[in-house]
Amino acid sequence: MQKLLYGAAYYDEYMPYDRLEQDIQMMKKARINTVRIAESTWSSYEPKEGVFDFSHVERVLNAMEQAGIGVIIGTPTYAIPPWMAKAHPEILAVTAKGRNLYGPRQNMDITHPAYRFYAERIIRKLLEKTAHRKCVIGFQLDNETKYYDTAGKNVQEKFVKYLRLKFHDDLDALNREFGLDYWSNAVHAWEDFPDVRGTVNGSLGAEFEKFRRTLVEEFLAWQAGIVKEYCREGQFITHNFDFEWRGYSYGLQPDVNQYQSARHLTVAGADIYHPSQSRLTGLEIALGGDIARSLKGGNYLVMETQAQGYPDWTPYKGQLRLQAFSHIASGAGSVLYWHWHSLHNAVETYWKGLLSHDFEENETYLEACQVGREFEKLGGHLINLEKKNDAAILLSHEALTALKWFGIKASAAGHGDLEYNDVVRFVYQTLFHMNVECDILWPESENIESYKAVIVPALYAVPDSLLERLCQYVENGGRLFVTFKSAFANENVKVSHKIQPHILTKCLGVKYNQFAFPDKVRLSGSVLENAADSDLDSAQSAKDFMELLTLQGAQPLAVYEHSNWKGYAAITRNDYGKGSAYYMGCMADEAVLRNVFTRLFKEAGIFLPPEYEAGVAVKNGVNQEARNVHFYLNYSDKECHVPYIYKPGADLLTREAYGNGARMRLSPWGVRIVEES
Repeated sequence: MQKLLYGAAYYDEYMPYDRLEQDIQMMKKARINTVRIAESTWSSYEPKEGVFDFSHVERVLNAMEQAGIGVIIGTPTYAIPPWMAKAHPEILAVTAKGRNLYGPRQNMDITHPAYRFYAERIIRKLLEKTAHRKCVIGFQLDNETKYYDTAGKNVQEKFVKYLRLKFHDDLDALNREFGLDYWSNAVHAWEDFPDVRGTVNGSLGAEFEKFRRTLVEEFLAWQAGIVKEYCREGQFITHNFDFEWRGYSYGLQPDVNQYQSARHLTVAGADIYHPSQSRLTGLEIALGGDIARSLKGGNYLVMETQAQGYPDWTPYKGQLRLQAFSHIASGAGSVLYWHWHSLHNAVETYWKGLLSHDFEENETYLEACQVGREFEKLGGHLINLEKKNDAAILLSHEALTALKWFGIKASAAGHGDLEYNDVVRFVYQTLFHMNVECDILWPESENIESYKAVIVPALYAVPDSLLERLCQYVENGGRLFVTFKSAFANENVKVSHKIQPHILTKCLGVKYNQFAFPDKVRLSGSVLENAADSDLDSAQSAKDFMELLTLQGAQPLAVYEHSNWKGYAAITRNDYGKGSAYYMGCMADEAVLRNVFTRLFKEAGIFLPPEYEAGVAVKNGVNQEARNVHFYLNYSDKECHVPYIYKPGADLLTREAYGNGARMRLSPWGVRIVEES
């Protein structure tokens, strides 16, 4: 990247009147240097089958080229035009609820041959008009692609072929591995294979979801292959991966294997949305950024993030700026808002862009102007930021899917659902509050051994080979942390019939064969010191789920204080070979996990920053001039004073100099960026 990309999605097709020239003037004032176009408007470009009209695209390209603004072309394949649904209703995906109706986006079967025919045609027609243009800097494949729960006959047939290949045409092996004898589900002829939408077998259901994730990878690889035919040198290919959605970007996206799919891109991209106003913490920006950065081991693009967004996201003064630099601090090379203007019709009318419905300047737009000026001024210091972290979290789509089938469900008073991403966020949030930065690993990652500490949340379904690798990692001197619900089933969600937690027992030094929902179960032990919050009972209690650990050489760091469960360990540490491994057999308060991590990181030789005021996050990187850069981010409405603990440097924003030990003032929702001298 030559500069930080700063901009927004722009839709000339949606405008109530012609204001392209005015918009460009306002973009120039905001120092916007990039717009993303075209991904949402297939029906405008092909209003009738085989009739093409790219006049909106061409007029935008002409204007942006003249203004010196770069353009990212999105392939418009995620929302099909009405004529296609009318002519080929079979393109609409068949899901567990039946065949989709036309209207919503992403309602099609991405594998259907007719859909692929029309999609390839519109991609090629669009790229013929755009790829050669000077202002076109890159391409976005589709939009937040997933498998959209497609499960029609053709998908079922592909799945059976997939299973035949996986099990070498051996139905007995499939029945045995998936436990299909139960409730008479065993299949004895491939032609009798049932519709998987009705299965109650978790192994089969999880395998079907894994298979459908491969459809997404194949779809993106197919599009990338087409786009590469038109690419000039220097143009990038990306995709805007999203995350599990709980009203905002919450955790690992279950319907796409992003790590595998990113292999077909030249640079990873992400759409990151988050709570705002008093609920802005920076957590979602950091987690989404760490996942995106780790997909290809380098800088990534923020293709969408909020400007005003929902009414409860309208940012306070200073927040838009704080959010923008938060993305850069995680290694992003761009901040692109969704979107430039607010819509006057349709389902997202009140998901507001930089401009409100009146197109006038507003506080969010004026703050975006400040961000644009600072990006332009400081971009050379912040672009291509390199992140070097000593700790990593291992994430798994297979574990996520398996715990959808066999997670911790609400089955006792006071116990709600606890899902895979809840455990991931519990772990990540603790690291975030400790200001310990991390990378993300996947089961396929080749660089696990390069980290001083590896953290493994709820790795429920996992092949033996990875468990052996983790044990070897510890034996060779690594530091491992594992939570409950790990190493319980293999990659086919078949529970081990041996000791639990299976192979990891070797390095963890514990075993268990019973678990329960805690009911007024207190914890005691060395990791409970200073772990109490205002609610002592809550801080020192097991929560949601508990495994009854028996020591097999490990030392207990916490035990259960309960008349019935006394004698069982809750949190343990074990020496194994040259390294050590920690196990957390229950959910607990964040303060307890913080104490465990403090011990782990000290053993691993990982730097622990001082305790900052609540809401202050510190992130670090090395810029292309090989200088260390330190971001101080204040996610609170209070003025903070924090110590500067690094080598002497100067704030890139104010040019104030700081020496080691100096006190730094952070304004509410404020930012400081210190580059070492």
